[in-house]
Amino acid sequence: MSLLHAPSSALGRSSSPALLTNSLLWLRDSRAVRVAHWTWVARRLGAPTASRIMWYTSTRGMAPRVNFEGALFSGYAPDGGLYVPEEFPQLDRETLCHWSTLSYRSLVKELCALFIGLELIPRHDLNDLIDQAFSRFRHRDVVHLCKLRNGLNILELWHGVTYAFKDLSLSCTAQFMQYFLQKKKKHVTIVVGTAGDTGSAAIESVQGSKNMDIIVLLPKGHCTKIQELQMTTVLKENVHVFGVEGNSDELDEPIKAIFADVPFVQRHNLMSLNSINWSRVLVQMAHHFFAYFQCVPSLDTHPLPAVEVVVPTGAGGNLAAGCIAQKMGLPICLVVAVNRNDIIHRTVQKGDFSLCEVVKPTLASAMDIQVPYNMERIFWLLSDSDSRATRALMEQFERTQKAVTSESVSDEAITRTMGRCWEENQYLLCPHSATAVNYHYQQTDSGQSSGISRCCLASASAVKFPEAVQAAGLTPQTPAEILALEHKETRCIPMRRGDDWTQMLRDTIEGLSQRWKEDSPLSQLVSLLLEKATAGVSWESAHLPLFCEGKSEQLE
Repeated sequence: MSLLHAPSSALGRSSSPALLTNSLLWLRDSRAVRVAHWTWVARRLGAPTASRIMWYTSTRGMAPRVNFEGALFSGYAPDGGLYVPEEFPQLDRETLCHWSTLSYRSLVKELCALFIGLELIPRHDLNDLIDQAFSRFRHRDVVHLCKLRNGLNILELWHGVTYAFKDLSLSCTAQFMQYFLQKKKKHVTIVVGTAGDTGSAAIESVQGSKNMDIIVLLPKGHCTKIQELQMTTVLKENVHVFGVEGNSDELDEPIKAIFADVPFVQRHNLMSLNSINWSRVLVQMAHHFFAYFQCVPSLDTHPLPAVEVVVPTGAGGNLAAGCIAQKMGLPICLVVAVNRNDIIHRTVQKGDFSLCEVVKPTLASAMDIQVPYNMERIFWLLSDSDSRATRALMEQFERTQKAVTSESVSDEAITRTMGRCWEENQYLLCPHSATAVNYHYQQTDSGQSSGISRCCLASASAVKFPEAVQAAGLTPQTPAEILALEHKETRCIPMRRGDDWTQMLRDTIEGLSQRWKEDSPLSQLVSLLLEKATAGVSWESAHLPLFCEGKSEQLE
């Protein structure tokens, strides 16, 4: 039944003829029709509606609220906190049952519609943006669940261009950014520090964009050769890669110094795309919903059965996404799997959120992180959104350990798990995914399994980590497109010890801003006017009216 033939109650109106006439007049506007249609469909399905804008507040409670666009381009809130939704839509049983029939792609669309709002991005535009984001993924379903022996379920999140789960959220985030930038004819410079996977996924998501330049700092010698080549072989004009003589924590220092200079950040429209960006967390929520619907044995029981989701993590973005899914009513139990850099594990088990002296290099290099930025969101969520009680956050976190448990995994356990999974299933795990599967094997071997279904999130493909595969006594399987990287031209600016890394960043950013100004239509017009005036050419004969007509929309 179409909206125009729906009963008046479906429109939230009385049956008065005058009111119904007014409603139909209002519905003449095509955009209103689309918004009302999706609202009506959502109500029919028992789902929360997305017709109004979702607002975001800081975890520290001292910054003005912003809409999705504000959170997207802000990174940290002005008070140093992270943006979180002002409210969380509650999903009833009927909605969850309906969502269980959706593809991963459709789940992303539903979640984004709820947390963005159709007033900001109309539904047809949102659908197009997400379809475009996933257009380069190798698997037709975007993600894929592998069901292996002894109840081992592995959700492959790595079918994007760079073979890592970060392609999922960053491809969508880049589309959202481009949508707003094009509408406002603005430019941003993105600054990213990477431990390996974030940099390449961010580069692929924005390469070639006219409205975005990206600067990536990678730790030379601390990521795999393939990870490095995925960044340094992209030669697009808007991509700028620096190779830093230091680890991931050290390269963060000049980035922090740059973003601490608020006037500089505002003057040059700087932003980051690391795991604190709300848009990335939003898209990652779909992993947990899809994992649940694929692994739950039945939706016919009361209450709905739980599913255990094992999350390999470094900075905690996937974990924060899972906590939000829980808060919306998804019955999942979260298990965090980390490597020897175990700050999240120590926090969950002991309430110990202290930093170690150094980051320990491991086979799971993308998780070699000491500062899990998204823990602040998790503390906030588990404290019932209390922005003031800093001490109570930790105490509340300890009291709610049933919501999240954890496991720290050594390199030896990683290689042992990779070998066992291959022997039993002929399935190659990456070292990061192996931290999650190690937990599964521990539970099944000990007989402590709770009997609920379990899903291990696979964050990257083994093809990116041949060194770890060989350390496990296995043979790497490298596709032709990865082998071809070794024969491509590379471009990487060295940041050596002794150099002023912060000044190098500042100089690069200022140069990019100047180039953007020079390439803008207004700048082109001024240059052309000066050139023709110097040559004594008249306005009409210089074809300037025609130039202005062609650029009028961009010059507004």
